[in-house]
Amino acid sequence: MRYRKFGNTGLFVSELCLGTMTFGGEGELWSQIGDLQQSDAEKLISRALDAGINFIDTADVYSEGLSESITGQALKNLKVPRDDIVVATKVFGETGSRGVNTRGNSRYHIMNGVKASLQRLQLDHIDLYQIHGFDPATPIEETVRALDNLVQQGHVRYVGVSNWAAWQIMKALGIAERHGLARFESLQAYYTLAGRDLEREIIPMLQSENLGLMVWSPLAGGLLSGKYGRETQAEEGSRRTTFDFPPVELGRAYDCIDVMRRIAEVKGVSVAQIALAWLLHQPAVASVIVGAKRVDQLDDNIAATQVELSDAELAELEAVSALPPEYPGWMFERQGEYRREQLAQSRKH
Repeated sequence: MRYRKFGNTGLFVSELCLGTMTFGGEGELWSQIGDLQQSDAEKLISRALDAGINFIDTADVYSEGLSESITGQALKNLKVPRDDIVVATKVFGETGSRGVNTRGNSRYHIMNGVKASLQRLQLDHIDLYQIHGFDPATPIEETVRALDNLVQQGHVRYVGVSNWAAWQIMKALGIAERHGLARFESLQAYYTLAGRDLEREIIPMLQSENLGLMVWSPLAGGLLSGKYGRETQAEEGSRRTTFDFPPVELGRAYDCIDVMRRIAEVKGVSVAQIALAWLLHQPAVASVIVGAKRVDQLDDNIAATQVELSDAELAELEAVSALPPEYPGWMFERQGEYRREQLAQSRKH
């Protein structure tokens, strides 16, 4: 297991992060994803720790808070030293009460949310506290100031965001810099070979501002697990048969799977390991979140850290998964060609 510097901080996290969305199974949505109870969840966490994973990600909405409770109890039962683990959780959606102020990114909801998460996790602080979605009703400055208060009070070490657009993140970073507030240090976002939309605007922004990228759903909701293909239907109860998310352009995804399957066969590894290995080869990625229902699934994911892709294999995967040209990107390519050549020449001397 390798450890990567987390954005513009001095924190180092494992290249794989254990996701806990499969814990609990409370509620109609979450029961379709996983319903692991305490003992089985502890087996996964124990195996992850043994493999060198020091990063766990959860959220207050997962199984309506039960995922956080199971995670916190597991860390206590396993006697995990607090300094050995980086715990991340998220706030935005409703848990429990359905009052008018029980969701969103207001100071009101954030301050209540962090108290509830700390209690469920049985921790005195959260290492990475993330805003789980964009709230059009709350000014971004209100959210940034509330998060800074949590950092100053010691309840939270770092703050991050999930599922925001590039312009929204940049606005938040500008507010934080202007007022000397704690800034977002990470983005948690969807990114796979079958869904590279992040590369249009968001990844260039992350690299420019030095934010860490945490990847959720690296197998596209199980689509890139090797169970699916043009002529292959997954077994009953598989993730995509019960919860068809995230949305994917299937034609391009199946083209990717064809190439991934061929590379996997040559290397003697699973298709899922190729999907994860590709992400681990992307320089913008700080950590890839992997979730599992069984220890053998987690072991397969962990094995992806040992898969090396050659330049030729990366080029083949790049070509088959390439995004179609989109404005203004194709204009950047056209207008910037001469200046890129000048820059390349200057670096040779």
